[in-house]
Amino acid sequence: MSGRDPEKLKSKLLEFAKDFPFFNLVGFEVLDCGPGFSKCQIRLRPELHNPNGVLHGGILATLIDAGITQAMLMTDEYSVIRETKGAMSTVDLHIKYLRPISSGLAICESRVVHMGKRIVHAESKVKSEEGKDLALGNASMMLVAGKG
Repeated sequence: MSGRDPEKLKSKLLEFAKDFPFFNLVGFEVLDCGPGFSKCQIRLRPELHNPNGVLHGGILATLIDAGITQAMLMTDEYSVIRETKGAMSTVDLHIKYLRPISSGLAICESRVVHMGKRIVHAESKVKSEEGKDLALGNASMMLVAGKG
C-alpha cells in the first residue's frame, strides 16, 4: 500500500465511518474493509421501511453503493485519488432485489472485480443475518486524479 501502514489507514477509515452523519442517519456500519473488499451492514428499523412495511429498496441500494465505495478506499488506486485530492463517483449502479426483509440486519459484502485506470467494476451481495439472499448489486466507479 504505497509504503503506508494499512492497519492505521483501516483504523482511520473505520473511525471516520462511525461518525459520518449520513451513515448514522441510515444506520450504515462498516464491519471490515481492506484493499478491494468490504463488509457492511444496516440494522433495520421502522423509519427505513416502505409503505408495505419492508426495507425500502433505496436503503439496499445505499448499502450496496456505500459498501462498494468502502471496498475502494484501501486500494493503491484510490490512494492516488486521496493524495491528489481527486474524485471517485458511481457512474452506474444496478440492483437485483431478491427478497424483502422487515427486521434484523442487512449485511453487504462487496468486492472489486476489475480495476482499470479510470473505471472500476465492483459487485455486492446482501444477505439477512440468517444468510438468506436479499439483493445483488454491481457498479462502475470513475476515478479522476486531482492536480494536487
